[in-house]
Amino acid sequence: MCSWIQPFRGLIVLLVLSISILTGCTDTKPEEISESQNEHSQDSVEGASIEKEDDAPTEKGSNASAKEENLPGDVVGTVTNVVDGDTIDIMMNGKEERVRLLLVDTPETVHPDKPVQRFGPEASEFAEEKLSGKEVRFEYDGPKRDHYDRLLGYIWVNGENFNQQLLEKGLARYAYEYDPPYVHSVSMKKAETRAKQQEKGIWSIDGYVTNEGFSERESFSSEELPASSYEGNLPYDLHGPDRDCSDFSSQKAAQAFYEAAGGPAQDPHRLDGNDQDGVVCESL
Repeated sequence: MCSWIQPFRGLIVLLVLSISILTGCTDTKPEEISESQNEHSQDSVEGASIEKEDDAPTEKGSNASAKEENLPGDVVGTVTNVVDGDTIDIMMNGKEERVRLLLVDTPETVHPDKPVQRFGPEASEFAEEKLSGKEVRFEYDGPKRDHYDRLLGYIWVNGENFNQQLLEKGLARYAYEYDPPYVHSVSMKKAETRAKQQEKGIWSIDGYVTNEGFSERESFSSEELPASSYEGNLPYDLHGPDRDCSDFSSQKAAQAFYEAAGGPAQDPHRLDGNDQDGVVCESL
C-alpha cells in the first residue's frame, strides 16, 4: 500500500461503511412505503365498499314488489266466459283469470244476495256480444288484484276501451276509485256524464243510481219482463224521451223496444228508418 494512503486508511474505511449503511436504507425504504401504501389503499377500498352498501335503499326488495304489483302493463288474452257486465274470465299466459273491470259497476244479475237489477241483463248481454271468445288486451292500472283475488284493469277490444263503452251506453256507473290517479279516469268520467245527460240506461230511472250502487226498489222479477222475443228488460221508458239506435246496446234490445212501443204498426221513436222493413237499427 502506498505510503501516502496510510494516514487516510481509517477515513476510507469509515466512508465505505457509511456508503453501505446508506445504500441499505435506500433499498428497504421503498418496500416499506409500498407495503404501507398497499395497506392504506386496501383499507380505503374496503371502506368505500361498506359505505356503498350503507347507501343502498333498505326497501329495495319491497320497492321491486310494489313496482311489479302497481305499474300499468298490457297482457293479451282470450275471453272465455262472461260472468256479468263487469266481471269476465280471460285466458292469458296459459292460465284462466277472473277479471273485475276497473272503475265501473254494472247492475247485478248473478249476486247471491241480491235480486236481478234493471239494466243488469243488458250489461251482461252487451259484454257477451262485445267480448265473448274475443282476443282482448288487458291493461293494468294500480293494484293488480282486489281482495277476492280478481285481476283489476281495463279491457281493450278492437282498439276501444270496453270499460268506457259500458259507461257510454248507460249500462254502468263510474265507481270504486280507491287508488287514484287512474290513467283513463278523465275520459271515463266524461263518458258517464254524457250518458247521464242523455238519460241512457241506468240514468233513465230517477233515483236508481246511488253512491252505494243501485236502488233495490228497481229490481224486477221474470213476470215483469216485456212480452217480446227479447229476454232482457226494456232499457228505456216507452213514453219517455225520444230514443235512437245509438242509445241501445244491441240490435236485439232496440228491436224489443221498437216492438213494445207499437212497431211495426207504430214507430214513435223512428227507429225503423226509411226502409220501413220492421227490422230496426241493423247497424248495431
